[in-house]
Amino acid sequence: MKKISSLVILTVLVCAFFAGCKKSKSDDARASELIVYTYDSFCGEWGPGPLIAGKFEEKTGIKITYEDCGDGVHILSKALIEKNKPYADVLVGLDNFIYQRAVEADVLEKFRPSNSSVIDTSLVDALGGDWVLTPYDYSPFAIIYNTQSGISAPSSLEDLTKPEYSKKLILMDPRTSTPGNGFDVWVRTVYGDSYDDYMSRLAPSILTMAPGWSVGYGMFTDGEAPLVISYVTSPAYHIEYDEGDNFVALEFTDGHIMQVEGAGIVKGARNAEGAKKFIEFLVSEEAQREIPLTQWMYPANKSIPLPESYSSLISPKILN
Repeated sequence: MKKISSLVILTVLVCAFFAGCKKSKSDDARASELIVYTYDSFCGEWGPGPLIAGKFEEKTGIKITYEDCGDGVHILSKALIEKNKPYADVLVGLDNFIYQRAVEADVLEKFRPSNSSVIDTSLVDALGGDWVLTPYDYSPFAIIYNTQSGISAPSSLEDLTKPEYSKKLILMDPRTSTPGNGFDVWVRTVYGDSYDDYMSRLAPSILTMAPGWSVGYGMFTDGEAPLVISYVTSPAYHIEYDEGDNFVALEFTDGHIMQVEGAGIVKGARNAEGAKKFIEFLVSEEAQREIPLTQWMYPANKSIPLPESYSSLISPKILN
């Protein structure tokens, strides 16, 4: 976690441009608006954010304004910059790998939603169990493989270092990407003190370190490399939209790392009451039904049925 903390600190400089001047709004205006910091695949046109925002406004009269911060690491960095004068009300997209840094930074208020019983306790525990963050989705990380690439499928992290995979793997920068950070944790968990040696041996296999998931996965689907770090759930997208089954998540003998994403209320938020309503709505059945086919992750709400495109996904061993 010390490594993760230092990476987050470094990204503060990268994200400094986010801290520009904001127009102040009256308390009355802010009571009917919620500022949510999140990432592109959540708040973008094809993500769950717009659908959830529309339903939430219809239900409460509170308008949601999303600000795309790039990725979970950037979201926390921006909140750190604004700590003494917060602009956002809610952070959506912090995960179990940067949870501790968020706690140490003291940027979030504890809040347990009244409907918390719908969430599996293991997901709550993954985010500290103290309700600084409320889980809204999850998935194990995996290497996604193009079966039509003409190369054999690796079956472990060690396999990825073989010469046959030279320039065949797309990773994401752990300083700016949660999947990148997740891969970093995965390697540290499996290799421990031999982490540096493994990464040196892996280096020839890496085509690029993309700045974020959207860029890296886009390069993969464009055919620039046959292997990419993503999620066990990623192939469901291609199955759902009849793009074939040539993109598959590989089950590694090492075991896999689970990502749990959460949402939290900013300490000092101007619309704290609206933020509480949003957190509760985010884990409600109404909002969680949107997660599988827009976020392409497992919903945190236990009652949500999964679409048929999820039925063939692997269920790998999860490392603690």
